[in-house]
Amino acid sequence: MSRIIERIEAHYDTVEVPFGRIYHWHQAHLTLECDCGETLTFSGTSATVTCYGCGADYGALVHDIHYREEHLRDEEVHPWYYDLQSQADQHLQDESTYPEEDSPWR
Repeated sequence: MSRIIERIEAHYDTVEVPFGRIYHWHQAHLTLECDCGETLTFSGTSATVTCYGCGADYGALVHDIHYREEHLRDEEVHPWYYDLQSQADQHLQDESTYPEEDSPWR
């Protein structure tokens, strides 16, 4: 039986910058150890779905990763729509950190 080493769900990382945010997308992926001892990493877009060592087929697993990525909640796909309080807090922080009269960001 294969053993899952790491499973990462699809998500955005948010990076705060002056006067805004940058959202970095990370697709879902799964790292597992095959019965033959080979370590494999799959994502929803993996072209190779078999083990190099023994030929075990992981096509259904790749399909499941792809399906889950296609059916994420709207909050996960568009986090900027649901981040209104944080955006308001960021605006206040930016205004106090970079006053209009002496800011290179304006």
